[in-house]
Order: sequence, then C-alpha cells, then structure tokens
Amino acid sequence: MDNRKFILSLKKGNETSFKEAYLNYYDKLVNIAKRFNFTVLTPQDFVQETFLRLYNKRELLNEDVLLDKQLFVICKNIIINHLNRENKIVQLDPLHVVMEEEDTETEIFEERQEKLYNFINLLPEQQQKIYTLHKLENLSYKEIAAMTDLSEKTIANHIYLASKFIRKKIQNH
Repeated sequence: MDNRKFILSLKKGNETSFKEAYLNYYDKLVNIAKRFNFTVLTPQDFVQETFLRLYNKRELLNEDVLLDKQLFVICKNIIINHLNRENKIVQLDPLHVVMEEEDTETEIFEERQEKLYNFINLLPEQQQKIYTLHKLENLSYKEIAAMTDLSEKTIANHIYLASKFIRKKIQNH
C-alpha cells in the first residue's frame, strides 16, 4: 500500500493499518528514543505515547508526508517536551539523527519556543518566576505557594495576568 493510501486509512481509524504501523515502526522508534538519557521513563514509554498520540490525533496526519517522518517528529517532540520538563539539555549526536525534512518543523517549534521565552522575560519578575514554575515546570499553585510564601490566590492571580499578557503578545505577532 502506498504512503498516501496508508495514511488515509489510518486517518479513518482502520485498526489493521494501525497495527501494521505499530509493527513496522515500533522498533525503529525505540531505537531513536534510546539515544536520549531518561531518568524515570523508558524509551518504550515514549514509543507507546507516540502511538497513543498517533491514534488520538490521526485526523491531523498529512498524507503528503511519509508516515515514518511524521512518527519520528511526534516521538521526538514527546521526548523533547518531557526532557524540557525535567530541565535537562540533551546533546544529540548529529551523526545518528538524520531527518532533514523535519528540520523546518523543529525550527518552527524552536522559533515559537524562543518567542514564548522572550514574552515571559517581559513579565514583571514575580510573575515571570511564578508563570515559569507553573507552566514550564508543572508545579501546582500549592507547591509554588510553599516555595514563595505567597497565597494560592495570589499565585492564581499572577498566572492569570501573565497568561493574559502572553496571549495578547502572541496575538499581536
């Protein structure tokens, strides 16, 4: 089956196609995931998450792009998001990662991320700190309150104001 027909059948939720994708790409994705250094989760966890996302977001697949490229991008983004949450910087060996077509997607992602960080840096210091702890480090209001000696209501207010400011900045760019 050609790539286009295969992706169209995945988009329709064809179980046989999904199983075929799983069988064909599982090991390849695990090998990609093994290149990263994880503390808690295993490469298999990320690959499972990749296939979950593939199934749940199948309508977003692009039938004009090779499925393996799309799966590699999904898997890589899941891993990068996880590693960012762990606040780790991972150096990839450029000899092992050869995915030219996804470079533009990665550049777009990095450009958006850079804009977000620039907007965060425009916030007042306290809002910046609280927004970063909550949105980027996934800490709860309660955890932030314990760290900063502020009430949860104050934390919520800072996050509301920071989110409103950032949304406005994003809309204007």
